[in-house]
Amino acid sequence: MQVETIRDVLNWTVSFHKNLKDCLKHCAHLNKDERARMILNYLADHEGSLARIVQGFVNTADKKALNTWCYDYMDKHPIIKHGHCESPYQELDMPHIMERTVANHKHVIELFEHLYSRVDTDSAKELLETIKGVEENEIKRMVQTANRFSDM
Repeated sequence: MQVETIRDVLNWTVSFHKNLKDCLKHCAHLNKDERARMILNYLADHEGSLARIVQGFVNTADKKALNTWCYDYMDKHPIIKHGHCESPYQELDMPHIMERTVANHKHVIELFEHLYSRVDTDSAKELLETIKGVEENEIKRMVQTANRFSDM
């Protein structure tokens, strides 16, 4: 995927969430721990929701913001390519699943923070700040739910 504009970054983010959803769902079938399977299925559903939320921004955001160029950043810091899920969550327990999932999301948030610091237009800044806020709030929600699962 060629990433040159904020629209491209958002499309990449949608793909990131869909890929993670598929990987989590795949690993849920392979993990032997019942709690781990429950959290993997929950996280997979949550990633699907995040993909739809970000897609909503792609569909409705200000065109000027979406068309803002960000290729100078991408030349120096290429975005991680999505690949085939090699079952990274298959052997993990719930705390390690959450640790890995949160780390993945932190990389996405760092991308939005960096892009925010580099863009000049107010509409692009507002869009990036909004999406970063959504990502941060959803991580908090996922962690709170995982904590509830661990109390079971």
